[in-house]
Amino acid sequence: MSALTFTLKQAPAQRVDLSPLVCQKLEGLSLAAIAAIELHSGKAVLRVDTLFDISGSDAQNLVFRSHSEKLDCIGKALNGGSIRVEGNAGAYLGLQMKAGSITVSGNAGLYAACEMKNGLIQIEGNAGDFLGGALPGSKQGMKGGTVVVKGHVGDRCGDHLRRGQILIEGNAGEYCGSRMVAGTIAVMGSVGRHAGYAMRRGTLLLWNPPHLPASFNDCGSHTLAFLPILFASFKGLDSRFADSRVAFNRVRRFGGDMAETGRGEVLVRLAQPESTH
Repeated sequence: MSALTFTLKQAPAQRVDLSPLVCQKLEGLSLAAIAAIELHSGKAVLRVDTLFDISGSDAQNLVFRSHSEKLDCIGKALNGGSIRVEGNAGAYLGLQMKAGSITVSGNAGLYAACEMKNGLIQIEGNAGDFLGGALPGSKQGMKGGTVVVKGHVGDRCGDHLRRGQILIEGNAGEYCGSRMVAGTIAVMGSVGRHAGYAMRRGTLLLWNPPHLPASFNDCGSHTLAFLPILFASFKGLDSRFADSRVAFNRVRRFGGDMAETGRGEVLVRLAQPESTH
């Protein structure tokens, strides 16, 4: 069977909520039934077939061919199967996702992987603010799974992160890892100001020195045996993180945020072991 494919006819005037179009909700439906599903767009309600040309039949493998950044909530609460976005995705990509995989060939908007529980999200381009964060008013962000971003991410990446891992090949904005409770955020590029702000536990793994709050303690240089194991866990990913040449185990460790419980850590790569002379 070929993948169930939604090809956008033209860019919508208003943002569109695509949360009804996930694998578990479409399984067993005819193309006619799928075409008649109603989507919310501002104050309007639109049928699926007014926005998309629909083809294919495999509801466990969805494809969205999109040239718009107004398609929100793609893969919301996905509970298995795969979604591929050929183009850009809007806000709330993979919101509260439970299982399965989502791949985006372009960029993703605000709150991608927000409150995600499990699964894999890979974004080939950039991601907006609050990647892997919590919904406004909530104190529980991403709870599990893996997010890979090959471009850059905005501010507050991993805000309130509780579990899981966010792997960023590019740069991260300000307040990366803010208020995180547990989990891992790794950034190959640079990070903005206030990295780790108010973090309670968890790990920020950085390739470049950050601008940390004054409430972090410099704990000196360390060779950490768990880092090779962590990097080995990335081998199956389609990412630079799977390349053994980027791995390291020698870091400078910072503990904090001491304004909170102080049990988090920021690990910064040391390119060469320090001389003993």
